[in-house]
Amino acid sequence: MKHPVRWTVGAALFLLLAMAFAWWRTGQAEWQQWQRRYNAAHPDDPIPLGIRSITPSRTGQPELCTTCHVGIEEISPSHPLETFGCVSCHGGNGLALDRERAHAGLVGGRNPSGFATMAQACNCHTHTGQAGRDGVERVGRSLMATYAGGIALVRHAFGAQPDQEGRYGVMAAQDPNPPPGFVAALKPLPVSAPDELMPALAAQGVTASGHPIDTRFRRSCLEGGCHLSEPATPQPYRYRSTGCAACHYLYADDGLYRGQDPTIPRDEPGHGRLHRLTTAIPFSQCNHCHNRGNYSLRTMAFTPRPDLPPAGPSLSDFLPRQQRRLAEYYQPIGQFTLCEWELDCIDCHTSDEVMGNGHIADAVTDSQVVRCRTCHGTLWELPQTAPITAEDEPAMRQAQLNGHGKLRVGDRVVVTPRGEKMWAVREVAPGRFVETLKVSGEEVEVPLVYGSACQQKPDEQESRYCHACHAYPRDDALKPFLSPP
Repeated sequence: MKHPVRWTVGAALFLLLAMAFAWWRTGQAEWQQWQRRYNAAHPDDPIPLGIRSITPSRTGQPELCTTCHVGIEEISPSHPLETFGCVSCHGGNGLALDRERAHAGLVGGRNPSGFATMAQACNCHTHTGQAGRDGVERVGRSLMATYAGGIALVRHAFGAQPDQEGRYGVMAAQDPNPPPGFVAALKPLPVSAPDELMPALAAQGVTASGHPIDTRFRRSCLEGGCHLSEPATPQPYRYRSTGCAACHYLYADDGLYRGQDPTIPRDEPGHGRLHRLTTAIPFSQCNHCHNRGNYSLRTMAFTPRPDLPPAGPSLSDFLPRQQRRLAEYYQPIGQFTLCEWELDCIDCHTSDEVMGNGHIADAVTDSQVVRCRTCHGTLWELPQTAPITAEDEPAMRQAQLNGHGKLRVGDRVVVTPRGEKMWAVREVAPGRFVETLKVSGEEVEVPLVYGSACQQKPDEQESRYCHACHAYPRDDALKPFLSPP
């Protein structure tokens, strides 16, 4: 054997270099880079570098997701990490440590609660057989998802159908047991096509019509980013997600992430404010779709509000919260009462109104049943109430999920004309009502019509009649912020 010492030294050097390279590659692992980035942002409370494992009790299978997603916010108190983990909702490969393999098989991409995947990812909330827990079915049949009434109105106005009965939706829906006044099924809004193409389209399962308004309506209005199944328009004040997350996953007006997960870019618009679901939904989230402007039925075009971006100037980040709220809450052309300025949308609109009651409505009047009298009563009677009778009834669960609820079995709460219990409006003493604001948790006294000098008429109970006397102009609401000190 020639030069045995030289061979031994060479082999040892090669082995040393191989070990050094392996050590270097380990130190350059993507997960370590994310952890170093997290530590750089938290110099006062760094974490030790290392693989982080959790074993959710729901699956009993270990997951390594938080090795990279260190610092990510827990999605909600009702979905604790130690119970649900990440894979239960998001899918993917929970044992992989490189992005490509870990994200293979993700359910719905970044949002598992979109309509295409919510039945799979949110399966705890559907087909439970328990009242109030069939969230996926409810949302899929709601006006927020189908827009059946608006579609029927437009098609009728342009002669595409003989009446305003709901036949089509943004998405199809079925209800095997519709009560009177509701619809059994909706087909997807048709596409306009010549008569000779209709048989071929029908064979492909495409609903088609010979009326041009269908395609025009779809392109001009329904693809504008303002329906639960439609991705949001990527511009300030419009950012949101789809499906369940369209409402329950909050976005900042600029679409930037404010959380602690180092893997989510903080300078890339299109991410939620935090990785968190909530039922304390502020008006600003609703405004990412509502109150942005108006559609013209004549021109099939959207006219944005002239006083807000992008048509108007940006609002200063230094405006006091209440002043900013008054500036952007409602459109200037409207007429509103003081309580409408002060409350958030969800303080009046109930779960059944927003998410639907499980049946297919084809008009707003079939879904929106809360009126001023629901909480304020009338000249001849107090608001209608009902007692909380069980810990697991929907009103109690809603109060607990919200986090601001102060509800106990035996409390009396206001009920809607359809019997839905409004957990946030309690009768705290005979003839005295208090509302817990769902976003801030503040308690406010509910003024009553009963026993007042109101000139309310028995046949004039819609909010527009209340507005006639109780309208509170925008300028009056802004005066406290505009007056000199």
